[in-house]
Amino acid sequence: MSALASHRKTRSRTVKTSPAVGFTTAALASVTLLSTQSANAAPSDPKPSVEEVQKKVDDLYRQAGTETQKYNQAKEATEEKRQQVGKLLDENAQRTEKLNESRQVLGNYAAAQYRTGAVAPTAALLFADSPQQYFDQTQLMDRMTDRQRDVIADYETQRAAAAKQRAAATESLESLTRSQRALRTSKQDVQAKLAEARELLSRLTAEEKARLAAIERKKADEARRKAEQKAEQEAKAEAERQRREKEREQNQGGGTGTAPGTGTGSGSSDGTSTAKAAKVLDFARAQIGKPYVWGAAGPSSYDCSGLTQAAWKTAGVSLPRTTWDQVKTGKRVETKDLLPGDLVFFYDDISHVGIYIGDGKMIHAPKPGANVREESIFYMPIYGSVRPA
Repeated sequence: MSALASHRKTRSRTVKTSPAVGFTTAALASVTLLSTQSANAAPSDPKPSVEEVQKKVDDLYRQAGTETQKYNQAKEATEEKRQQVGKLLDENAQRTEKLNESRQVLGNYAAAQYRTGAVAPTAALLFADSPQQYFDQTQLMDRMTDRQRDVIADYETQRAAAAKQRAAATESLESLTRSQRALRTSKQDVQAKLAEARELLSRLTAEEKARLAAIERKKADEARRKAEQKAEQEAKAEAERQRREKEREQNQGGGTGTAPGTGTGSGSSDGTSTAKAAKVLDFARAQIGKPYVWGAAGPSSYDCSGLTQAAWKTAGVSLPRTTWDQVKTGKRVETKDLLPGDLVFFYDDISHVGIYIGDGKMIHAPKPGANVREESIFYMPIYGSVRPA
């Protein structure tokens, strides 16, 4: 009986749960679940203020300007490499043709003098590492004339030059590929910056766009005020220059001679520079109203450095394509000493440039969506200025 008892299953007890306890547990579970979901849910980003949007858009346009200069740089390098590669390939083709003619002459020499060996003379010559080595091995050099030896020596020289030229062409092709890759990358970067700026602006309501326009007007008014101050300073400086010039003429007794040190204008070195600047300004004014297009250098549209390059070209001065190279061209001048025609560069990364026209103003191609126009040089932070000629 005890043995049977040891095999009996223990009877489980059933615990009854009251409806109140069951409801409370379910409620707690729901609260816990909701709390967990709330904790895991990403908080929604607050909408940026109009001031933040304005600052971000300005920064994106500046970055796009920097990328545009990279694009211009890569485009210029690509064109140079493409021309270089084309020239090298043409020269290599001509040299190869000449080598083939020389090889044919050498083959005729070999065929005329070859007497032993199972391999045909022309084939043996073609497979040889060097015609010199081939003729040495076959002991034909001693039987050759001076002219034939000269042909062999000339062939060896041409062959070495052709090999060197092929290596140069290969290197140039690789460099061209790198330039093309950089060009594509710069183009994509510009487009990405501009797309982001457009996206930010598109999210603004009508009221926010009005506020943004007001901010821009305030910024422009401040820049205009500074330009007016500079215009007053320039007017005073010019009046003082004319007064001194008149005194000099009176001291000379009304003579027509020019005293040593007499200039032709305020800060101007000579009449030639003034004439060049006049051509630059005439061209720049004629472009007002044409659209900004990044990477463009005229005649229907421009980016900032494309406009300055085209303007100074009319005065017979060749400027590099990018702002980074243009800032190194000519004589550096202080803002207080600016003269019409001088180039004014902006931002620490030198990503923008305009043509100074006097009175604190410039003509420039501002940014995408804007046209070439006159504007205060104080609208953007000035990096420095140069006088190309």
